[in-house]
Amino acid sequence: MIRILRTEDLDVAVDIWLEASIQAHNFISPDFWLSQKQNMRDLYLPNSESWVYEDDGQILGFISYYEGTVPAVFVDTKSQSKGVGTQLLEKLKGKYNKLTLTVYSENLKSHQFYIRQGFVDVGKCMCEHTGREQFEMCWESEAL
Repeated sequence: MIRILRTEDLDVAVDIWLEASIQAHNFISPDFWLSQKQNMRDLYLPNSESWVYEDDGQILGFISYYEGTVPAVFVDTKSQSKGVGTQLLEKLKGKYNKLTLTVYSENLKSHQFYIRQGFVDVGKCMCEHTGREQFEMCWESEAL
């Protein structure tokens, strides 16, 4: 089931984000992700529209939307490659006609995931927080 993220979900969502971020971004120090934990909980998530994927009372992942962008799609590391991220993205694709996001160019697995979901590379930029190169990606609905 996909539902709106509630305040009581924040700690679980942040734990998923932290573990998945450290695993997916071995090219960035875990200390960086730890330094962002409070901002994720108190600033980023509360200021975005976010949904969680819940199965049998357990949150397995979440997605956030903010002003046309998808700043977060994170799935519990034990639940990855089981369709959770795809279903979360489908939720947003059903609500919005255009989505943009950035993904680290060194994060090949996630970059390929977004390509499979219909996103295309539209440019490159540098992450202001890490100084690492990112792909700018976009998905647009085929409906007119």
